[in-house]
Amino acid sequence: MKCGKEKGGRAAAKSKMNREEIEALRAKVSCEVLLERNGWEVDVKESSRRAIKYRRGGRIVIVTHEGRGWFDPLGDDKGDIFGLAMFLDGLSFLSATREVACLVDFRLSRPEWKPSSTSTPAASLDERWQCRRPPRPGSRVWRYLCEVRSIPGGVIRRAVSDGALREGPFGSMWAAHVDDGGRVVGWEERGPDWRGFATGGLKVLFRLGADDFSRLCVTEAAIDAMSLAALENLRDGTLYLSTGGGWSPATGKALAALAARPGTQLVAATDANPQGEVYADRLRSIAEKAGRDWLRLAPPADDWNEVLQNRTKKKDKEGKAEGVRRAACVPAASRVASPGQGRPLTRPDTRPAARKGS
Repeated sequence: MKCGKEKGGRAAAKSKMNREEIEALRAKVSCEVLLERNGWEVDVKESSRRAIKYRRGGRIVIVTHEGRGWFDPLGDDKGDIFGLAMFLDGLSFLSATREVACLVDFRLSRPEWKPSSTSTPAASLDERWQCRRPPRPGSRVWRYLCEVRSIPGGVIRRAVSDGALREGPFGSMWAAHVDDGGRVVGWEERGPDWRGFATGGLKVLFRLGADDFSRLCVTEAAIDAMSLAALENLRDGTLYLSTGGGWSPATGKALAALAARPGTQLVAATDANPQGEVYADRLRSIAEKAGRDWLRLAPPADDWNEVLQNRTKKKDKEGKAEGVRRAACVPAASRVASPGQGRPLTRPDTRPAARKGS
């Protein structure tokens, strides 16, 4: 991308920049600006205020630290605005500074997400988790999971009994991430209008299912783990896991510890997209190092919750069609019932019809 006559070009014309000028550019230009100017688009469904996902073709970049940092979830690259310019176009550092200088006055086409003015909660993670009650039938979170996400009540009850779910603010679901000792160290946050992770929390693994497992199904979100559990009717001997949309060193360590159990099969049930394939390869590597069986179980849609919702919609549609067919077969008189009664107003004539010519 060329600077042309855009404002900021005078600064870019300098052959060298001192540290103060570089720091000023780093503070003024967001990584989001550079990505948008290069034709990248926000994946709203997969973004949160603290992690904004950009896509272009099969490539993905996650913007973090209020727009000042980024990383490639499909690789090991990460850095600041200058590193991003070098990553996108293969530029030298000097060329990257010139590129960034051209964007000082460029503004995003959408409102930029701003950090919350509130400070990090003083309460510990455990205190914040314990003060929230589990979902219950009829609550906002229960309705969200059942009605919006199509997760059956039986699966929700199992997650609640496992101590894995809490009701967050504004009807959001909290799905616990626990360490090897079973201690809650963070949680995924999902709701109708919110997606995020616990402030100050650590992504390890969300866990649902058998403690005495022989099969590990790894997904990228707690919603997907519960959805796959529903599709498989909570298969015996299976522990359903979620990495929370990321892959921290703690996640890899926890998966390796679980895969070390003799006779365990590791199932990569990650999303059907490039990021999911990268995670599947990492899971295969863990299984091979542990000498365990490995299986790729890709959803027939983008993720397992979409598969579950599609199945639910199909069943509802078939149920309605069956209801219409049954109603069409009921004698006309029996279709009319008085208010509050479950019997017809008139008794249908059950006498045999008279034959013609009799």
